[in-house]
Amino acid sequence: MSYPLASMSARATAPPRTPPSASPPPGAPPRSGGRWVDHWLETVRDLETLRAAHPMMDAVIEEVDGRMIRVGDQWLADFASCNYLGFDLDPEIIAAIPAFLEDWGTHPSWSRLLGSPVLYEHIEERLTQLLGCEDSLVLPTITHIHNSVIPVLAASGTIFLDARAHKTIYDGCLIARSRGAAVRRFRFEDPDHLDELLAAEHDRARLVCMDGVNSMTGNAPDLRAFAEVARRHGALLYVDDAHGFGVIGERAADEQCPYGVRGNSIVRHFGESYDDIVLVGGFSKAYSSLLAFIACPTEVKNLLKVAAPPYLYSGPSPVASLATVLAGFDVNERRGEQLRATVHRHSARVLDALAELDVHTPNHSQLPIIELPLREHERIDAVGRMLFERGVYVTLAAYPLVPKAEVGFRVQLTAANTDAEVDTLIGTLGELAEMGELQSASATRIDEAA
Repeated sequence: MSYPLASMSARATAPPRTPPSASPPPGAPPRSGGRWVDHWLETVRDLETLRAAHPMMDAVIEEVDGRMIRVGDQWLADFASCNYLGFDLDPEIIAAIPAFLEDWGTHPSWSRLLGSPVLYEHIEERLTQLLGCEDSLVLPTITHIHNSVIPVLAASGTIFLDARAHKTIYDGCLIARSRGAAVRRFRFEDPDHLDELLAAEHDRARLVCMDGVNSMTGNAPDLRAFAEVARRHGALLYVDDAHGFGVIGERAADEQCPYGVRGNSIVRHFGESYDDIVLVGGFSKAYSSLLAFIACPTEVKNLLKVAAPPYLYSGPSPVASLATVLAGFDVNERRGEQLRATVHRHSARVLDALAELDVHTPNHSQLPIIELPLREHERIDAVGRMLFERGVYVTLAAYPLVPKAEVGFRVQLTAANTDAEVDTLIGTLGELAEMGELQSASATRIDEAA
């Protein structure tokens, strides 16, 4: 199937949407200046305007064919997917689902404390072996884990929170603070600042919360340095590696790419032990399944079974997701290195092209998340429309989701993207660079040196 891409002069075929008006429509009740919703609408006004009118925000995707997606009449190459290994489209994994549905139905509705299907036990056993940790516990989502586990681990102690940590980690820390914990912020990628804060802290109960592979920069932190600081000060290090699990893993002499092998996450990638480290990750990205996990000692796992609300009260993941995790383990063992090598090859091609174009990206890891800030943040609408018209679908990063200096878009590469799709992306980035829409790498280096 071929997908003709529109020319630059062509208009996006998705129907335009009208941004919300400042005044209510005829017949609607007048807005009250004191309503709580008005405060929020003003806070997210830029984002809401973009969401309501832009074809690449809140889009309805009507059809997929590989990594090509259709929005309205427009086919686009999808570079917004986080299905890094392409498991969402893998025929072997898809074919494994019906047998599980035949045995278990579509959804075991018990909470895990009430009744835990043996599929969970199988997943935790294989996951623990893959990660090389003492034990693991799986729950529906990473958000569930942050909101329930961080308050338990923090108790009434002090949390040291990465200043650029993901919003869901931040929310989990706010819940912990509402229950008596204190929260301190340390500078992004700065273990020395964390060291200073921990040295000055008198509270003996200390929890450090941070990301693994960053969801915007695509870079991993210096985990060895952070782990050394945390251990020296008697703190527990809590790491969310949602984007690293399945992609990076332990290093090996015969590895096919710098990501390492096995995709067993950031702790193994840095050759670290799990001593005083709690690792959180998810299957929703590399494994394309609705499930998440926490790697922790068995003692902590048993505590969470009676103290973490998702285990006690939440409905479980669908059987299809449990099936795709188990099938994904098999595919990862047999073909994972080949798939990771493909992801790396695509990512390296794009990063090499950006270097030739003198385009700035914070990505220095060659991991498949490539952030591209705009030279002028006000151009996010126009640049997004050009990408859409060229048949390139990306993740827009608008204010206030990111600071104005970082407004732009994020590209994710997956094993299911084709070379032709990457060619289209690189060609479009070249046009944007020629138009002066993207930040210059050389100018950024001069600014940072100053």
